[in-house]
Amino acid sequence: MILPASALPVEAPPAFLGVARSLTGKLWRDRLDARGAARALAIAQRYQLPEMLARVLAGRDVEVDAVEDFLDPTIRKLMPDPFTVTQMEEAAKRIAEAAVRGEKVAIFGDYDVDGATSAALLAWHLRHCGLDSLIHIPDRIFEGYGPNVEAVRMLAGKGATLLVTVDCGTTSAEPLAEARKLGMSVVVIDHHQCGDELPEVDALVNPNRPDDLSGLGHLAAVGLVLVTLVAVNRELRARGFWTPEMPEPDLLGMLHHVALGTVADVAPLIGLNRAFVAKGLIAMRRRDHVGHTALMDVARLNGPPEAWHLGFMLGPRINAGGRIGRADLGVRLLLEGDISEAAKIAAELDRLNNERRVIEQMAEAQAEAEALAALGFEDKGAVIVTASEGWHPGVVGLVASRLKDKFARPVFAVALEPGGIGTGSGRSIGGVDLGKAVRQAVHDGLLLKGGGHAMAAGVTLRKEKLAEFRAYMESALAADVAQSRHVNEVFVDGAVSARGVTTELAATLNRAGPFGSGNPEPVLALPSHQLVYADEVGQAHLRVRFKSGDGAIVNGVAFRSIGQKLGNALTAHRGQVLHVAGSIAVDRWQGAERVQLRVLDVAVPDQGPEVIR
Repeated sequence: MILPASALPVEAPPAFLGVARSLTGKLWRDRLDARGAARALAIAQRYQLPEMLARVLAGRDVEVDAVEDFLDPTIRKLMPDPFTVTQMEEAAKRIAEAAVRGEKVAIFGDYDVDGATSAALLAWHLRHCGLDSLIHIPDRIFEGYGPNVEAVRMLAGKGATLLVTVDCGTTSAEPLAEARKLGMSVVVIDHHQCGDELPEVDALVNPNRPDDLSGLGHLAAVGLVLVTLVAVNRELRARGFWTPEMPEPDLLGMLHHVALGTVADVAPLIGLNRAFVAKGLIAMRRRDHVGHTALMDVARLNGPPEAWHLGFMLGPRINAGGRIGRADLGVRLLLEGDISEAAKIAAELDRLNNERRVIEQMAEAQAEAEALAALGFEDKGAVIVTASEGWHPGVVGLVASRLKDKFARPVFAVALEPGGIGTGSGRSIGGVDLGKAVRQAVHDGLLLKGGGHAMAAGVTLRKEKLAEFRAYMESALAADVAQSRHVNEVFVDGAVSARGVTTELAATLNRAGPFGSGNPEPVLALPSHQLVYADEVGQAHLRVRFKSGDGAIVNGVAFRSIGQKLGNALTAHRGQVLHVAGSIAVDRWQGAERVQLRVLDVAVPDQGPEVIR
């Protein structure tokens, strides 16, 4: 009997280094299939690039003809006509009109990094136009996310005739209706997913609205504000507004803000976002912006900033003001021109960030215990929903993120207030759209309020609805979670030995950066290296050292691995030979540069012959 072609078995690509199951339970895959390997070869040959860099480019679906543009992404090439965004023309004309008339403009921003950078960028531009705008960043606890009626009335009372919301407003129909009722024009610049109905405003600029065909839905709000200001500049140019006394502001000089907001909001580093972050990092390295320089100094950032510094060192400090302090501190820092005042604000944000860490760790320990009890020994359940009285609402998003990483499933963490209302945040895994499920829960009357992105969402609900909400999310997301968790894989870009892990290799790979969401950091495998040292360092990290067969040593660190599968595997296999997967980075200390490995996974080598792919 001859089977039809569709029934013939399809041979899966072999596991990288034969690792079908690592010590943390993962399958290692070569990021390149046969077609990708051929493209890597073509890239290396045409552009005379090192093989490893060519493999990294091919692994990120860079076509042969697009290599030069990928390695040097320019805003000039990637910036679209702003008017391709729905209602951008109306927004640009209304903001330009406010500049020409000298109106009082109110900016309403979100309390996170994207909101702070968006508000600061818009306020900076309006200053250049001669306008001293009002800025309102809502208090996370007392006001919650997005515009509210009381704040709108306050801004109207201060004489605002134009309200511009940044990184919020798409789902705020009632407060924005109040703004128009009070005589204010309203422009919304937002990137969050839309509900069934859009608010009635003068212009709603959101590339994720159903009738937008711009293809810019991946932009963070701050990137969208920059695109809007390109349109505003053009409109003001046409009106003859710019003069030698009032020259057109250099928007590209403010890419510090755009890079920080884009990375901190985990926007995918593809297309225009890559150019924003690449050029923004160059701007930050000049250290010519008072606020950003103060922030880098207080974070003790040694050497030139890289994308991960923005996400893990600078962003959290800006966020700390909105989480547990004054919500407007981040915007104030980014607009501050006095060096000593900026240093004071940055120091306060640093203090708040340290305080936030303590609060977060206490809530995380409690939430993890609750999650383990809910999942049980059989590890059953597609979604984790944890809740407690006494948790600070400003850290629940961070707690959800930590638990999502630990348990590899969507997580909601909810802070319950004395009045029986819970405010929570959710974080998702790849392939599971959390924002869509939350919006449906709002539509079905289960939540008082909710919205967000595919990967992150916010919710407000009554305490008595918690069990029903948990069951609802379990039902809504179970199939997608099962599909996403079906294969727990590590994608490897190539293999190298300890002697090959050099600062030169790190610099070569960094040519494919900046790395982050949508452009993952290269993962390299070290085949059969002996773990000669492993000891605890800092807060739950392991410092390790691996030796290759020729005696070369590479230092490494396994972040936040103590008590986790990776940390347990490393401490249990001291002195043994392991396959190692990780990313390389340059550690700068007291002017010296050392390369180290950020360990992601380890596996016991097969006893048979090894093949390095």
